[in-house]
Amino acid sequence: MSSASERVPVDVAVGVLIDAEGRFLLTSRPEGKVYAGFWEFPGGKVEPNETVAQALRRELFEELGIEIGAAEPWKIELMDYPHARVRLHFCKVRAWRGEFEMREQQAMAWQQLPVTVQPVLPGTVPVLAWFAQERGFTGATHGV
Repeated sequence: MSSASERVPVDVAVGVLIDAEGRFLLTSRPEGKVYAGFWEFPGGKVEPNETVAQALRRELFEELGIEIGAAEPWKIELMDYPHARVRLHFCKVRAWRGEFEMREQQAMAWQQLPVTVQPVLPGTVPVLAWFAQERGFTGATHGV
């Protein structure tokens, strides 16, 4: 068995949707997926021959039924989970069209710091810290 550092990372496009009030969207992982019930920023795998922006556009339409505007590359984070090593490409999205449809029977919640939904997926925790830094927020960003 190879160690986590030897595993080839899976590239994942992640949308950090921010509304006019500065709230950000978190969605729950649907039943049947690893970490079901954990809260995260929506997105999914980058397919071969797809850019991060293309993958994000496709994934958010497939999962949420919305068409996004510009996806602003923000940060990249490498996460080691027991099931996979993932390279998360976080993009800020401030414009979209359409009504939100939870196409995977997931839940959604607009949040501010500290987030009130839990549990939070480990890959989401660094993003909350980045928001805290950007927004001058001190204290716990999420519940345990």
